[in-house]
Amino acid sequence: MTTSIALSLDQLTEKAIHRNLRLRLGAYRHVCDSYYLDIDESPTASPDLGTALAHLLEQWRSQVEQLRETGGTAYLPYDFSDQCTAWLRVSSTDGRDAEVQAGWSLVEGYRIVPSDYAATSPEITDFDPIVNARIECSLNDLARQIAINAESLTPSRP
Repeated sequence: MTTSIALSLDQLTEKAIHRNLRLRLGAYRHVCDSYYLDIDESPTASPDLGTALAHLLEQWRSQVEQLRETGGTAYLPYDFSDQCTAWLRVSSTDGRDAEVQAGWSLVEGYRIVPSDYAATSPEITDFDPIVNARIECSLNDLARQIAINAESLTPSRP
C-alpha cells in the first residue's frame, strides 16, 4: 500500500533567484533561494531552474535508495546560504522505515556544488534539527514521492 508523503521542493516563481523555492515537510514550510543553483557552474549543472531542481531531487532519490539496503543516514540539502545550509536528515535503522528531519548546518552554501553535493554531505556533523519539522514514512514511499516531485518540475529559465 502506497502512502502519500508530505514532502516537496517546489519553485514559487520563475523570475527571481531569491525567496523562490519552498520546501514542504509535513506541516513545516520553508522558503529559500535558488541562487546557488543558479550560479552552479559544474559540468553537471543546468542553466534551467526546473531541470536543476529535478537533478537535485534525483540525487536525493539516489541517496534514499542506497539506504534501502542496510539503513543508515543521508543528508539532503534544500537551502544554500552564505553562512549555513539547510538539510533533510533521512535516518533508517532497518532499511525499510525512515525518519525525515529538517535542520541546519554551519557548512556554508558556497562550499557546496548543488549539482554534486554528495562530496560535501559527509561534512554535516553539526546537524541542528528544527522542532516539529519531521515525518516518518517508508523508504520506498519516500523515494517514490521524491521521484514524483522531480517529474513535476518543468524547465523555467531560458
